[in-house]
Amino acid sequence: MDPKLQPHVVPREGPAIWFLGTLTFVKATSETTNGAFALIEQLIPAGFASPYHVHHAEDEAFYVLEGEVTFVCDGQRWKTGAGAYVFGPREIPHGFRIEGTTPARILVLAAPAGFESFVMEMSEPATGLTLPPMEPPDMGKLMTLAAKYHIDILGSLPE
Repeated sequence: MDPKLQPHVVPREGPAIWFLGTLTFVKATSETTNGAFALIEQLIPAGFASPYHVHHAEDEAFYVLEGEVTFVCDGQRWKTGAGAYVFGPREIPHGFRIEGTTPARILVLAAPAGFESFVMEMSEPATGLTLPPMEPPDMGKLMTLAAKYHIDILGSLPE
């Protein structure tokens, strides 16, 4: 164990941010895991669809805690629910959509760490533990930050 690395606990009500229309909690960062991984929890509104995108610096894994989520990875599509795990390797296009009429809650594990910096830089502090007002993202900022963090935004999620 790295002598600088210490056990780390983040309570359920830890610092909240609003990221691309979601209520987001960054649970583990590069600093708390010695660069090994980032762990992010998100509450995502029904109907939300991520952009179709490619990570060049990290792999992503998703664990569905609540709700219905359709994942699209490299042209394959899986409709999932609570308890589902989906792995999205780097260099493979992927994205997801929240199905049904209720929000979904997911955990996102990115390895190695670094993706959490993109999330935090693209976010604003949440003013409450609620979903943010529905507003389109600042696409210029999104594209600039995505490039900075080695993520290609390919467009809308394929139907």
